[in-house]
Amino acid sequence: MDQKEKRVKLAVNGGIAFGAKLNAKQLAVIAEYMIEGDELELTTFQQLYIEVLERDVELVKEKFMEAGLSCYPVGNFVKSLRTCNFCKGAEEEGMPVAIELNKRIAGTPVPFTLKPAYTGCPVGCGEPLVNDIGVMKIGNGYDLYIGGKAKGKDAKTGTLLMEQLAPEQLYEVVENMISIYAEQGKKREPFFKFIHRFGLENLKSLLPVIDK
Repeated sequence: MDQKEKRVKLAVNGGIAFGAKLNAKQLAVIAEYMIEGDELELTTFQQLYIEVLERDVELVKEKFMEAGLSCYPVGNFVKSLRTCNFCKGAEEEGMPVAIELNKRIAGTPVPFTLKPAYTGCPVGCGEPLVNDIGVMKIGNGYDLYIGGKAKGKDAKTGTLLMEQLAPEQLYEVVENMISIYAEQGKKREPFFKFIHRFGLENLKSLLPVIDK
């Protein structure tokens, strides 16, 4: 094998389910595409980073998907949805909504890495208030927070943008907000800085009007 052949980094996880878990089959298929000396990088966002040969990327993605793994691009994209463990159950804590939201936004190109998070109850195990976009299920609705920051001396919780959204309303607002950021954000401008520069009220004025 030519060690100088270009390698591509992929972000991998077990998808959105009960906890951030991998089974034996998934671990085995990941190991199959690693060579001696390779290391897996475990990120804080429930992903593993693995480097594979560029010529094998599509094959690797196919094999990973067959094993139930999800693959995402690495870099300035919307990350896969960080979630809670859905400890009270899939339906009660809205797992289908989390899965659908992730499907719609993960991997979208943006000016700077954007981290969304979801939690199915007010306990907030998915840490939605300290990520760029946070969703918290409260009763039968979904509260949307934006602009959280988990690291640094300027760390802060996000701002409550909208309350008690229905699933389709949530998808529409989040997709539109990411589109605005993708179009109006400056290169390598973090989302919380974009909100500060662009203006929260200005951003809200461009989002869909939600009728209660």
